[in-house]
Amino acid sequence: MRPKPLPLQPGDTYFNEQGLMVFTEQYHLRRGYCCQSGCKHCPYGYQKEAKKEQDTPSKGAGKTG
Repeated sequence: MRPKPLPLQPGDTYFNEQGLMVFTEQYHLRRGYCCQSGCKHCPYGYQKEAKKEQDTPSKGAGKTG
């Protein structure tokens, strides 16, 4: 069972250039745990692994001339 979300307080969020709500470090610290979603302001140091680009052939790879 998931814990209930915390009620938002001033400074917990802001809206980025794309209009998306972003949680701040303040909110994450009040929540008290890492959700492992790769949040921009994660105070717990979690970072999602980026897809390895070398595993995917780039356009034109192997072509000559």
